[in-house]
Amino acid sequence: MASSTVAPSVDWQAFRSLFFAEPELGLSLDLSAMRLADDAFDRLADPFARAFDDMAQLEAGAIANPDEGRQVGHYWLRAPATAPEPAMRQAIEETLDRVEAFAREIHRGERTAANNELFSDLLLIGIGGSALGPQLVADALGHPDLDRLRPHFFDNTDPDGMERTLDGLGAHLATTLVVVVSKSGSTPETRNGLEIASAAWAARGLDLATAAVAITGVGSHLDRRAEREGWMARFPMWEWVGGRTSVTSAVGLLPAALQGVDIRALLRGAAACDTATRRPELRRNPAALLALAWFEATGGRGAKDMVVLPYKDRLALFARYLQQLVMESLGKGRDLAGNEIAQGLTVYGNKGSTDQHAYVQQLREGVENFFAVCVQVLEDGGAPLEIEPRTTAGDFLRAFLLGTRQALTEAGRRALLLTLDRVDAFHLGVLIALFERAVGLYASLIRINAYHQPGVEAGKKAAAAILDLQRRALAALAEADAPMELDALASALDAVDRQPTLYYLLAGLAANGRVARHAGGQPLDSRWSAADS
Repeated sequence: MASSTVAPSVDWQAFRSLFFAEPELGLSLDLSAMRLADDAFDRLADPFARAFDDMAQLEAGAIANPDEGRQVGHYWLRAPATAPEPAMRQAIEETLDRVEAFAREIHRGERTAANNELFSDLLLIGIGGSALGPQLVADALGHPDLDRLRPHFFDNTDPDGMERTLDGLGAHLATTLVVVVSKSGSTPETRNGLEIASAAWAARGLDLATAAVAITGVGSHLDRRAEREGWMARFPMWEWVGGRTSVTSAVGLLPAALQGVDIRALLRGAAACDTATRRPELRRNPAALLALAWFEATGGRGAKDMVVLPYKDRLALFARYLQQLVMESLGKGRDLAGNEIAQGLTVYGNKGSTDQHAYVQQLREGVENFFAVCVQVLEDGGAPLEIEPRTTAGDFLRAFLLGTRQALTEAGRRALLLTLDRVDAFHLGVLIALFERAVGLYASLIRINAYHQPGVEAGKKAAAAILDLQRRALAALAEADAPMELDALASALDAVDRQPTLYYLLAGLAANGRVARHAGGQPLDSRWSAADS
């Protein structure tokens, strides 16, 4: 049933009081359609004062993750002088210099592929933040005719997906530089991608090591392998940089530099935004304003979803990037005092105006379980062709954005508008840093730790146990004299409480010819045997 609430139009004075602009950042925020309570700023003044203090302590080097005794220092990456220890500052600066030097050597042909040809393509192998950040930068700032190396990604352990990527490289595989990203060096998805890439290179008579670069923790399994096999280079991942905030480390900077992106401009944008969002003044801090809007829209409990609608093709991956940054940071089961809670902020979305055709009908007239963050870019780019008199394609895009926002607000739905001057390296840095800081401030407001992720680790442990069950099932079937019913196999494996999981494992193995399935009356009545039985 559609909401009957109709929001009054926003008058000029209300708009002026809830519009924030930072010309030096090329950024503005319009909160006038977020239906903020009249007392929101006063009521949250003290919690924000505490949040500003929390962030100051974080940047000063306080332990942010007591579970691991770990600092959180992604802010130092774009302002090394703020790092709390001289060794950290030196490591950041030296790594940045090495990233730029390595990219120059590749571009100038001082380092070449095994056949002495120039590198033409880049394959990044990573997962989560180790891929999402580089993908966002590559898509937002790349150009097919200007990229120094064309970017490709293994960002999953899907063999079909990796084969498609390799097929896309085709004849360019021999001139493809491979960047492997894993802090621990043992992340299964990344390890699997590396092995599949190694096999593809070997099938062409090539040695992957001659075209490979590692970004990993010092002394990790991957670091030792790269050193042992003589990879082209190794760059560090520090414990104090989390994957979802690693885009301004070598994780994001190296592939961007190889692509030809101005990484210094990206860092300048992030640093400039960090400076603006350190202000301990709620109304003059854009990240704090974002956090306030989230808090008011969701009741500080994640009661509403955040729908991100960037009206710019170059920001099509932004919602996907924010899903990890926001949801992994804020989705927590306990607060700082150890109390059980259920916190989070669900993020989804895609680009406008394409996807407003997909779900704006529900946003306007369906269940009111969201607030929208519309992102507009003032500089159109592309051809300034007039489609109609005095009207370009960019004018249509802006009209659709403003029209959609108006339609939402008329139906009583909340819609924040974020505006950037343009999409370039500087402004992308601003955008990334803005949401990083907003997440940190919001986490402080709701008293959770934004910098650990026990739920992710639980999933990894469960997956390891499932793979162990599969290995034991294969061994048992290989030794069996006759096909086995699932109940009997589960009993033999002491896994009678895991029969549904065992069924799905066997079904997948059978679909790939690795076990034989002997059909029964229903799928669950099947019997199973080794593939060669």
